[in-house]
Amino acid sequence: MRPTSSRQNPSVRRLIATAVTTAAVATVLLAGTGAGTARAVPAGNPGPYARLSPIAELSARRLATADLVAAAKWGTGGPVDDPVRERQVLDEVAREAGEPAATVRIFRDQIEANKDVQRALHRRWDVRPSEAPSVRPDLAEVRAEINRVNHALVRAIARTAQDRGAPCCGGVLLASAVQAGGELRLDAPHMTALHRSLGSVCRP
Repeated sequence: MRPTSSRQNPSVRRLIATAVTTAAVATVLLAGTGAGTARAVPAGNPGPYARLSPIAELSARRLATADLVAAAKWGTGGPVDDPVRERQVLDEVAREAGEPAATVRIFRDQIEANKDVQRALHRRWDVRPSEAPSVRPDLAEVRAEINRVNHALVRAIARTAQDRGAPCCGGVLLASAVQAGGELRLDAPHMTALHRSLGSVCRP
């Protein structure tokens, strides 16, 4: 059954909490504010793996929200693409970032990957209506969680200016993505999207 109401109800908060908890892989420690911090590492100068892997982990967490965004848009007749929202996200991370060009480039991939999952889910629900969501999450509430992840991801990117141009970057991100995908039990469309979300990270 397609959702008929966008009004918030208690089950919406449970849906978001479940998705976020599942997506926050065990190796990412999140602060109480929800903004998030990087993987805990020993004192001293952490290696490239410790600095780069949070990018993959936070990308997986961000991608997990695509299911809720897809559910919020399902049955509304509106498109997956939202140029106004996308520009807001890119403008905000550009203002916050120490490397605006690189950060915006990476976030463009994040946005496109998220939309890939939304489209895949909408196609699935068109073919299998019984699998379509019966509750429409509050899109503003979901986006508030995405914003918190965005802030953490901007900081993670800022910590890797040198590592993103290192020969090990691609291997580290691949290993981290595989680990995150395994822990989240991501299906093929989600894993493909996760790899797309990381596509331009390993560029200085």
